[in-house]
Amino acid sequence: MKRFINDIKKYYKYTIYAAKAELKSEVAGSYLGWMWWFLEPFCFMLIYAFLCTYIFNAKEQYMLAFVFIGNTIWTFINKCMTASVKTISSNKNIVTKVYLPKFILVIVKLLVNFFKLLISLIIVAGIMLIYRVPIAFTMLEMVPILILLFILTFGVCVILSNFGVFFEDLVNIVNILLKFTFYFSGIFYSVSTRIPAPYGPLLARINPAAFLIEQSRDVLLRGTHMSIEWFVIWLVIGLAISAWGVRLIYKNENDYVKVMNG
Repeated sequence: MKRFINDIKKYYKYTIYAAKAELKSEVAGSYLGWMWWFLEPFCFMLIYAFLCTYIFNAKEQYMLAFVFIGNTIWTFINKCMTASVKTISSNKNIVTKVYLPKFILVIVKLLVNFFKLLISLIIVAGIMLIYRVPIAFTMLEMVPILILLFILTFGVCVILSNFGVFFEDLVNIVNILLKFTFYFSGIFYSVSTRIPAPYGPLLARINPAAFLIEQSRDVLLRGTHMSIEWFVIWLVIGLAISAWGVRLIYKNENDYVKVMNG
């Protein structure tokens, strides 16, 4: 843990610089530039809301905000995990030439997607104002929820980035698992109410993506407090898998170059 903290302190400037550079490269040469960071999630939100409202006849309160919250949380998880499998191998030039704790590459990806998540939440706030969602102190609980989201995602991503170096097929396995998880995470519906009890409420707790989405909707739209008990459970799990993932990185980082050059 001490080594991890020291590496974070040592390479945090590089981490911030790399994240900014990647964000700039995404919009380089684009006519609309940074406006795409707002337009892309907003357009997807309209498409999903249309499908849910008119095709699947969903009737959730504050429908646009409801869908957008689910899609925002899921998009962050999906993009981070998909990219993490090839994070180390796709940065071969960096990995083979200079020493850099490999989990730093994962953090860069998380920061890039977290920035986009915050932009999406700004759009959510605008939609909530249009709907005149009552302001409540529970909205402040979105901060620990986002921290939990980052920790859980980081833990899974560092583990995937480690094994992604050794197993080429992992990227396909992860894509299949994410597509399967997508339908049981409640992006377009409420898991706890749409799926019959006791399976719905249970799934909304044991599926971390569903849990984060449901809790986000509770504190932002419904004015109810998040589940402290399950928050603590998932926080402990997130810290545990993060510690394991970082340990794997430190243990195997000398083998990455051999595998990539082999």
